[in-house]
Amino acid sequence: MMARRLKTITWFIAILICVSMIAIPVQEVKDTWQSWSSPLFGKVIVIDPGHGGPDAGASGANGTEEKGITLNLSNYLKDYLQEAGAIVYLTRADDRDLSDDPISTRYGSLSARKAEDIRNRIEIINESNADLYVSLHLNASTSSSWRGAQTFFNPTKEDSERLAKLIQGEIRDNLENTNREAAGLRNIYILKHAEPPGALVEGGFLSNPQERKLLESEDYQRKIAASIYRGILKYTTEE
Repeated sequence: MMARRLKTITWFIAILICVSMIAIPVQEVKDTWQSWSSPLFGKVIVIDPGHGGPDAGASGANGTEEKGITLNLSNYLKDYLQEAGAIVYLTRADDRDLSDDPISTRYGSLSARKAEDIRNRIEIINESNADLYVSLHLNASTSSSWRGAQTFFNPTKEDSERLAKLIQGEIRDNLENTNREAAGLRNIYILKHAEPPGALVEGGFLSNPQERKLLESEDYQRKIAASIYRGILKYTTEE
């Protein structure tokens, strides 16, 4: 009786092992197929985290800096896009700018350094054969009442306008705290000189105390990144 019971248990364990060996490859195939069948599969996308290094960007009353949050947003967005099969490049992957030399050796001002930084960002975008790009920033105002994420585009580029409006629509639907519309701007250097379709997303106002607290939280940063991802997904689906 005991021998029969041990034999039964042995057979049961063997069956479980076989099932697990089959299930794992099936799941891997399923995940691979989902990536391959995604409209983002093989798309080249450049994410530009605004500012970095000596250029902190906007800041809140408590010292929270734009450059750190834009990098977080970019990494979350990169993860979402890569999971869908996209090829993703970041213009910066850490706390630095893209100027070639320290301020003390070649430049007499931070503004000159920032000018080279933006030129190098545009060069990365234009030489990457990107299908699209997104530049991520945060806003600030002298008034603490201003709030809300907003997406900007070059009004002379139809594809950029379509991308920006799709991203802004997802931001409105998912964040549920802004009625702002995507807006065309002709005087934004990166939107004017970057060649692929693209958009600049201002994720919110660090000068607004309530919105700053949201922007400091990982959950809210992921919600912003997910909204941008969904806008990009809709854009590529409609191509």
